Amino acid sequence: MSDRSRADAVYSALLTRQGERWVQPRVERTRRVLELLDDPQRTYRVVHVTGTNGKTSTARIVESIVRAHGLRTGLFTSPHLERYTERIMIDGEPIDDALIADAWDEISPFVDMVDAELAASGDAALTFFELLTVLAFVAFADAPVDVAVIEVGMGGSWDSTNTADGDVAVITPIDIDHADKLGDTISEIATVKSGIIKDGAAVVSAQQDSAALAVLKDASAARGATLAVDGAEFGLTAQQLAVGGQQISVRGLAGTYDELYLPLYGAHQGHNAALAIAAVESLIGAGSQALAPDVLADGLAQVTSPGRLQLVGVAPTVLVDSAHNPHGARALVAALADSFDFDEWGIVLGAFADKDIPGIVSAIVPVAAQVFATAPESDRAAEPDTVADLVEAAGGRVSVHRDLAEAADAAREWASASDRRAVVIAGSVVLAGEAVQLAAAEDWKDGWQA
Repeated sequence: MSDRSRADAVYSALLTRQGERWVQPRVERTRRVLELLDDPQRTYRVVHVTGTNGKTSTARIVESIVRAHGLRTGLFTSPHLERYTERIMIDGEPIDDALIADAWDEISPFVDMVDAELAASGDAALTFFELLTVLAFVAFADAPVDVAVIEVGMGGSWDSTNTADGDVAVITPIDIDHADKLGDTISEIATVKSGIIKDGAAVVSAQQDSAALAVLKDASAARGATLAVDGAEFGLTAQQLAVGGQQISVRGLAGTYDELYLPLYGAHQGHNAALAIAAVESLIGAGSQALAPDVLADGLAQVTSPGRLQLVGVAPTVLVDSAHNPHGARALVAALADSFDFDEWGIVLGAFADKDIPGIVSAIVPVAAQVFATAPESDRAAEPDTVADLVEAAGGRVSVHRDLAEAADAAREWASASDRRAVVIAGSVVLAGEAVQLAAAEDWKDGWQA
């Protein structure tokens, strides 16, 4: 069997498990497997990232800066856009098929033991995400990596990733999302997310709602952790548009860094970069030693964040963004105004039914000349007609399309009528992944050179 087939077999085995939406506050099950494996997650330093939006981009920026320092890195993020091996990266590349298959062979006997224990106690077997977390931790130990940057799956305190002890806890902006699991107030959600803060850790946080900030302050004080917040202890001091991204200046915890190139669009990505810089300062220099400017510049210049304002088409311009809640939609809208020079935007919109679609729609309708309602390929998807009804109720122009291919064709045809028009595909990470693959298959860039 080829390594590719072995790796695909691992994914097939994971898919037989309870899916990622099946979440219980039961971190001790993951901890049990890791104990049997001799706690691989304790063999490297950890930067642990939580929040509502910006987690993946911030984690990717942290990882790139750390790697630029000559350290071997692991990166665990979710969900994936195209293939599951994207979620577990080593030295900036998706994990090798042989490595993920070998890690599965290593953990399987212990998974069987814990599944048997759970069944004996009347509890459900280990889930897709619990096992993926174990796979990542084992793969990072086997590599081995020096630093692992770990993105929380959902929440924080009872997430399976919280079996790792983060030297640095990174908190991106906290807003309402997954209310059925995390709570329906900012304070409740912040309380769950603050659970990643460990005794004596360094905590760096984005600017937060006052209720969230109060929770983070209390949690940090209770655990003897230091807390640094964007806008107070560090922050973005300058930001301007540049070809392919932006140029930023940052006041860090220990140094000032001017005129850095960041190949990502949007003001929010500048703030994510400032947060990431503070996190790396906390990791490498304990917050008191400035980063070498040339190393930092190299780390930022190498950053990618697929599916986040990613250019996938030209003539007409087509962007893909993973915005899947109102906070993300507002950031997207702000970035379109700040980073691009088009008169009209067509927005291909498809979302999961359990998301706050009215909130997403209210954010995008004011800037959308035309909405193309569709659905991601998932049994969780909202019907295109439902999305369209919400757009119409909000005063937007909308057409309905059965799938992304049809919606994208219509949107690209609409945008081709004027060089002042462009398209954004948004509303779901799954839809973003479909769009990236469709754009590559149909060559929407058609020979364009970056």
